[in-house]
Amino acid sequence: MEYSKEFKAALSAFSSIEKDRLIFRLLKKDKLLSKKLYFELIDPETTDNKRDAMEEIIEEKVLLASKYIGNQKYFLGIIRKISAEITEHVKITTDRFGEVSLNLLLINKILEYNEDLSRQRFDNVYKLYLYIINKTVRSLALIKKMDVDYWMEIDEHLDSLKEKMHQNNYLSKLFINNGIDFNWLTSDKIPENFDQIIKEIKNQGFLR
Repeated sequence: MEYSKEFKAALSAFSSIEKDRLIFRLLKKDKLLSKKLYFELIDPETTDNKRDAMEEIIEEKVLLASKYIGNQKYFLGIIRKISAEITEHVKITTDRFGEVSLNLLLINKILEYNEDLSRQRFDNVYKLYLYIINKTVRSLALIKKMDVDYWMEIDEHLDSLKEKMHQNNYLSKLFINNGIDFNWLTSDKIPENFDQIIKEIKNQGFLR
């Protein structure tokens, strides 16, 4: 929404008391904005602190979720909630490095249970595997836009991910069948036109 000069002028004309009341009313309706402002204005924790805490949350919650791998619908539901927590972390802190590293950590932690996942029927884990592939693709697109100084650390996550994917026969086949190249799981080997490649893959009906 664009705001006219007249509207901005009217807001500026509010007294300090009126502005404070308006701010607090808006913050009550927007919890995410409230958390973001708290973080930016007075939170003693840094972005790194918040990211470290999220790493612990991911590890703990995936461990708890692993008890429900046999109930794939419920398991995937928990994973999506963890992913939503990562998204909230990124929106509050604008942690672009964490947006990649935390999502790759999430995938890696899920795939630590490859043995349990392999016992499931493929049609039961299909949605989870497709979710993992799409999240990987999203991460690769973000990596391509990151400063190269971060790539070495990110590649540690990607190397672990590549190894775990190769250990999962169904997942690795689905990865390839959806047009994704395992060679892309290294930061400097992600194609320059990666976004366009993925767009074309989706236009062909894959990754869905």
